[in-house]
This record gives sequence, C-alpha cells and structure tokens, in this order.
Amino acid sequence: MIKQKKEPIHKVQESKKFSEQYTQDDAKKDLAIVYVQTGIRFAKLYAPSVILGTLSLTSILASTNILRKRNIALAAAYATVDRGFKEYRNRVIERFGEEIDRELKYNIKAKEIEEKITDENGKEKTVKKTVMVADDPNQYSDYARFFDDGCTGWEKDSEYNLMFLRSEQNYANDRLKARGYLFLNEVYERLGIKPTKAGQAVGWIYDPDNPKHKGDNYVDFGIYEIDRERSRAFVNGYERTILLDFNVDGPILDSLDKIEQGVC
Repeated sequence: MIKQKKEPIHKVQESKKFSEQYTQDDAKKDLAIVYVQTGIRFAKLYAPSVILGTLSLTSILASTNILRKRNIALAAAYATVDRGFKEYRNRVIERFGEEIDRELKYNIKAKEIEEKITDENGKEKTVKKTVMVADDPNQYSDYARFFDDGCTGWEKDSEYNLMFLRSEQNYANDRLKARGYLFLNEVYERLGIKPTKAGQAVGWIYDPDNPKHKGDNYVDFGIYEIDRERSRAFVNGYERTILLDFNVDGPILDSLDKIEQGVC
C-alpha cells in the first residue's frame, strides 16, 4: 500500500520537471503525508487487537492477584487449624507420652485374635493373642490418597509398585533437602494424583538445625505403617494398591517466605 503511494512521488523526483514544478520540499511533504496516512490506517486495523490483548493481560494480572489473595487466606486458615492441632498434640504427649499420642492419632486399638500354633510335641492348637490394629478409615488424614490403577507408575505387579513408590519417596526427600521445602501437590502430580487446594498450601520444610521446627524433616508416604493391615499386605506383596498418607508438616507458605528472605 505505502509502496504504491510512494511510487508516483519518486517518478516525479526522477523526471526533468522535478526542479521546476515539483521541488525537493514538496516531495518531502508528500512523503510525510503518505507515511502519516498509512500509519493511521495501520492503527485502525490493529487497534482492536491491541486493545483486546491489553484487556486480556489486565484480566490475567487481576485474576492472578485475586488467586494470590485467596491462597493467602486459605493458608492462614490452615495455619490456624494446624497450630491448634499441634498444640493439642503437644499437651497430650506432655501428659500421657508419645505412645498414647500415637494410638490416639491413628485410632490404634487392641484386638484379640485366634492363631493356630504347633507345640513342642507337634500338636496343633489354637491360642488367643492380643494385637494392636488400626484399620479404621477415619484414622487417615485429609491428605491420604489411593495409589491405584489410575496413578502414574502403577502396574499389576505389587513388587514393582512398592519399588516405584520407594523411588518416588526418595526423590521427594532429595528435592526437599535440596530446595528446603516441598508442596504436597508436587508429590501428588508425580504420582498422577489430582492436585487439591490444600495441597498448594501444605507440605514439608527441611530445617534440621532449627530447634523450633516441629516437622519431621523428611517425606514419608506411609508405606511402612505396620499398624495398618492393608499396608502390611501391600509391602508383603498381597496387595497391588495402597492408601498413602503423607506426613506433611502443615501449611508452609509462611515458612517459605522466611526461607526466601534467608531467615530460616
């Protein structure tokens, strides 16, 4: 478009009448008019796209800001609940000891079972024995998830599944130690488990040198919970699926800010 409009001006400039009837200043003015008119047409042509892109960018930034505020509010709520629960558990441990706290946390109960044994004379007899069991589904935390055929890495081979989960647990611990923090959703995503709102606020902090840090300083999937019958069956190769319960420290966003500032 601009080339077609400039062409007549250049032809006149090249003709013999240029200096007499059409001066250099006239050519410059006409070229300036052509550039301005072309610029206006381009502006009209692309203005809607530019305006739409600007509005889209503004909307994205506004949405990000809203999401960040919601995450902060969510983290604050989880922090309040988590702090209250940890204070309650500390009081239980202080008064009754860690063993009682463990039994209450996982709803471990004494159960009397019958077992057949062979005595020294080779005779088989039935004896009663008391064992501690914890198979009530209510014992699991809100972060527990099944590792089954819908997950990444799951196979119809129980030994392979155990090996895979152990390797993922080791990877999670290496990442936690290397970076200083780990979100639960990061673990979920590697296992093919759908992320949750809670998972973007809770996780683990690695801070072994801080006596005030109440976390475990390691990631545990809950594979080797010997008090859970299903876990024992999975480890022993009788089950291909397991309900994983992760030992998260709780909300970590506040601690994450301290890590980034170099406080922790």
